[in-house]
Amino acid sequence: MNRNTKKLTTIGMLCALAYAAAALGRVPLVLFLKYDPKDIVIAISGLALGPSAACFTALAVSFAEMLTVSGTGVLGFFMNVISSCPFACTAAFIYKKRRTFPGAAAGLLCGWFCMVPVMLLWNYLITPIYMDLPREAVAELLVPAFLPFNLIKGGLNAGAALILYKPVATALSRAHLMETSEAE
Repeated sequence: MNRNTKKLTTIGMLCALAYAAAALGRVPLVLFLKYDPKDIVIAISGLALGPSAACFTALAVSFAEMLTVSGTGVLGFFMNVISSCPFACTAAFIYKKRRTFPGAAAGLLCGWFCMVPVMLLWNYLITPIYMDLPREAVAELLVPAFLPFNLIKGGLNAGAALILYKPVATALSRAHLMETSEAE
């Protein structure tokens, strides 16, 4: 199997895992906000295969969610992509430059702290449309609801991705779906 086919196969498998995590792992936290662990898998795809793989995985999984388990339509798709990409692509970009455990930790930490303000901005812009609320009401929810939700979500995803990346990369390498040098 050539390198591109292996990469596409691996991305497809990771998309399926991320979708399963989104569909089966939803936990309601506050208001309409639900935590799901799909960003863990999306971040792992980025760490393993680069930022473009993370972006593609985020797009594919968000689209599949929109068509099946999500009741939020295009706005939900948009918000899922906007949440996943800053987290996973930032982590993957930093890890690509520094392929060490501290590089992965720094990338995931930066991705976490990139995602939080991005989501606060987009929640401020999109939530009034989605929930049919005045923007002032949404602004009042930013600190007490949206900020803690995104901090918790990003922290859980970063921690789990950091713990799971090495075993997943090792398994992909042993299955000849990822180069051994990429698994390090």
